[in-house]
Amino acid sequence: MAKRTHIRLKAGGLRFNYRIAGLGFRDGHVLVHRAVHEPFWTFPGGRAEIGETSEETLKREMVEELGVEVIVHRLLWMVENFFHYEKRDWHELGFYYLMEIPPEFPFKPGEIIHRVEDGDNHLEFKWVPATRKALIELDIPPYFIADEIEVLPVAARHLVWRDGNLDKKN
Repeated sequence: MAKRTHIRLKAGGLRFNYRIAGLGFRDGHVLVHRAVHEPFWTFPGGRAEIGETSEETLKREMVEELGVEVIVHRLLWMVENFFHYEKRDWHELGFYYLMEIPPEFPFKPGEIIHRVEDGDNHLEFKWVPATRKALIELDIPPYFIADEIEVLPVAARHLVWRDGNLDKKN
């Protein structure tokens, strides 16, 4: 397999990341995931590779992580996301899509579903209620999604999000 070229840059103490994620729903729940070494949950996805579209990235990541082919629907948000993580400041460009996860991926609300990606990346997935309350309790970044999870935008929205700052720009 050819070496991957993810779109991620380092500039001094600052990091840039180009991330694509999907929101998959089933029976009033949304799928979230985390690497087992991470303290937080987020929406499944990953870093784009040079030469692929954001939709191609999401499809590839879901095959790698979930073991199924998803259907990518509409773009929900384009987010310029600024946050602090692992003692570094991050600037992330994120594309969040609505996606359809096929029924062969298990639906076990509240239970953790384990997957291993690339032989050593241990991931956990779980279905949580698609409510503001559930996302706030689970502390899922980027945090603006909790406010919009119950009524998704009908057209793609552009936001600038700074963790800890509720000043959003559309």
